Amino acid sequence: MSGERILVVDDELSMREMLSILIKRAGYEVDEAGGTDAALAAVEKRSYDLVLTDLSMPGGGGMAVLDRVKESSPDTQVVLMTAYASTESAIEAMKKGAIDYLIKPFKNDELLIILRNALERRTLARENVLLKKALGSRYTYENLIGSSSSMLAIYALIERIKDTNTNVLIVGESGTGKEMVAKAIHFNSLRRDRPFVTVNCGAIPETLMESEMFGHRKGAFTGAVSNKHGLFQAADGGTIFLDEIGEIPLSMQVKLLRAIQEKSFKPLGGNEDVKVDVRIIAATNKDLAAEVQKGTFREDLFYRLNVIQIALPALAERKEDIPTLAQFFVEKYARELGKDVRKISTEAMECLMSYGWPGNVRELENVIERAMALETTGVILPESLPSQVLAARGAGSAAAAAALSMDVDVPEEGLDLEAVVGAFERRILEKALARTGGVKKEAAKLLKVTFRSMRYRLAKYGIGGADDEQA
Repeated sequence: MSGERILVVDDELSMREMLSILIKRAGYEVDEAGGTDAALAAVEKRSYDLVLTDLSMPGGGGMAVLDRVKESSPDTQVVLMTAYASTESAIEAMKKGAIDYLIKPFKNDELLIILRNALERRTLARENVLLKKALGSRYTYENLIGSSSSMLAIYALIERIKDTNTNVLIVGESGTGKEMVAKAIHFNSLRRDRPFVTVNCGAIPETLMESEMFGHRKGAFTGAVSNKHGLFQAADGGTIFLDEIGEIPLSMQVKLLRAIQEKSFKPLGGNEDVKVDVRIIAATNKDLAAEVQKGTFREDLFYRLNVIQIALPALAERKEDIPTLAQFFVEKYARELGKDVRKISTEAMECLMSYGWPGNVRELENVIERAMALETTGVILPESLPSQVLAARGAGSAAAAAALSMDVDVPEEGLDLEAVVGAFERRILEKALARTGGVKKEAAKLLKVTFRSMRYRLAKYGIGGADDEQA
């Protein structure tokens, strides 16, 4: 069995049944639609490799089906059938993207050859796209997805610093993709053929951190029965990625600072210095400048790490990237789960666009994985999304409707749009703070923006006092 799926559309039952039997015997999966409306509903719910449709049917006929298919799934092949062929209709169909044209009555062998050729062309086209992507990935930033202005600025910055040895600090909320950025820097740099070593500073117990980072000598402590290289030595010549650097204890910060400054360290229990050539990339979701003020992070270490800072925006701040990211995850989990789900319905995408994404890109990936596991059609429908994502669409629509219902007049002399919008935004911020008793984090959740964005907006309008993360 080929596993390729074909939709047969004809308002004559006998013709539709004959075609379905013939095509199924050839090894294809077949769905049927008894007219234009049924066909339009079918292609909205499922994806097809090929649509075989009659041209003359009520409700727009084969041309309407062709238009909808090419709009929703451009790589789906369409073959038209008609008993009333004309040169004009054939040319129009080909211009709109039909792959071939059959005149009734036709021979069964002729039909099967046309279908097979059309499907082969589709396969070759998809393989060509995949090949181009594979070749292009050598020159792009793998798994960094998005074309928003903030992401384009990050790509440009990576391009400028990738071949330097400058230390980089990546900041951003959890789930924004800090490790992906670190890998993009390393694997596009001159160090790409050397190790990339990840250290989760928040997952290593304080008592083991020095040994894990710098290694130890035999007899350094009970159980040290042999010499052991640490992660810094494992990364020699490459890059060491210090994730969650804000979690590193003060006792370890001094040793780390020396290793960064001197490019050398002493293994635990050792007397000799070990020289290493590593690039340092660190990441955190904490405000390290604030941690310096609190005395929980060394100022000298902060400045050593923060030579180049890359600030990753929250997903809520680059919502225009959600469709691209979501489709990427659909394709990823279609392969991993073996599901024939290829796209997201318009209604489901509206839900994704309305949600605030407190968990950022990581949460979006989890939502798409869940939807792919639950979905029984060829398209992700709203019913497969979690309740909090569905609820956001209704809340967003209600708020938007309320805002649009405001009666704002434009006087003859004109108005200052920025001032009007700013006054409105300020009022909303004040109302949100009043609703949460001045708790900024809760106000940010209420307005479905990140805490970082909330602090920026409050500072912009001079609202509020304390700016710590608990405020």
